[in-house]
Amino acid sequence: MDYRDYDTRVAAYALVIDEAQRALLALWNQGPYPQWTVPGGGVDQEESVEEAAVREFREETGYEIDLGDLLGIHSFYLAPGDRPTPSDRGLKSVQVVYEAEIVGGELTNEVDGSTDEARWIPVVEIPRLPHVGLVDAALSMWRRR
Repeated sequence: MDYRDYDTRVAAYALVIDEAQRALLALWNQGPYPQWTVPGGGVDQEESVEEAAVREFREETGYEIDLGDLLGIHSFYLAPGDRPTPSDRGLKSVQVVYEAEIVGGELTNEVDGSTDEARWIPVVEIPRLPHVGLVDAALSMWRRR
């Protein structure tokens, strides 16, 4: 399939893990049921991938961050019938994941967004929680760094 035959969405995420081995995750509320995800989201046309990661993290958690190293890129394809919103085109999702550290702000839940709660979750507890595939991919990238 030619790249012009499907939509592409570039999104940027920041993974923060503290000294207590807790990850800061956000509860994504736009799927069939709430699932935990790495804070982040779509890159707007006028911003860089890095700017989007910082902005989205702030919107979903209340924290200001400094981006660290690029951990990696996770991508997948959704057929038209599998997209969250109806479409006659498939979707290629390209998710860019950075490591980050908190430099300001305070934990705040997003209002009227794609997430509705942010929480520090021990990394060892994450496998037992409902979460999107990006969480496993980001944690795997972080462990390999």
